[in-house]
Amino acid sequence: MLSKNQLKLVRSLELKKNRKRENLFVAEGPKVVGDLLRAGFLPHSIFMVEGGVLHIEDCGCMVQTVTDDELRRLSFLQHPQEVLAVFHIPSSPRQRPNSGGPSLSLALDGVQDPGNVGTIVRIADWFGIHAIYCSPDTADVYSPKVVQATMGSLAHVPIIYIDLVELLSHATCPVYGTLLDGDDIYRQPLSEEGIIVMGNEGNGISEAVRPLITKRLLIPNFHAGNETAESLNVAIATAITCSEFRRRG
Repeated sequence: MLSKNQLKLVRSLELKKNRKRENLFVAEGPKVVGDLLRAGFLPHSIFMVEGGVLHIEDCGCMVQTVTDDELRRLSFLQHPQEVLAVFHIPSSPRQRPNSGGPSLSLALDGVQDPGNVGTIVRIADWFGIHAIYCSPDTADVYSPKVVQATMGSLAHVPIIYIDLVELLSHATCPVYGTLLDGDDIYRQPLSEEGIIVMGNEGNGISEAVRPLITKRLLIPNFHAGNETAESLNVAIATAITCSEFRRRG
């Protein structure tokens, strides 16, 4: 039976200050929870409805059976997915296996929508991005909405919160940025290594980071002279940019 303290703890983890205080975060669904367990994330507690399936033999802790109603009370989803787990936040970023070749990283400069950040993590996983560097004002990757949007890719991509000005000031590789006054990405030479900066949903790359961009890129639209969208969603722009880099490689 679910206790009041268990419910209170899980629901409190919706807020960043509580995640930071408890050093815990929530993940939901057999795939997301299973991927995190296989990647070595340490579980604090796992709740699963009777008949639910978790595709891993050893969870590392006891799985507590809950009713459908109890899972709904715990869950941050409109439609709960059989299992919810509370994990310890790792003390250091996950490490991608080193291929020994050139590495391509992303830098998120004030990307604030949790859905965008989670989708970008998933995109980075798909395209084999070495790491994601996030400014402190980028959405917290351990918020329930971001974790869910990653669809398990949080288990595979190193994510580091850092002062981007400090990081990029000392970069020894090309620093790319997507800007409305950049050069057509399809006509520019692209290197196999570098850092790609993606900016805030409304304001783009910040004034502090913009001077540190060494190669300015633009994803052109294909309706010249006609009314069109002002810009692309940042997650979609990230996917297009990563795809073009990998296509050249």
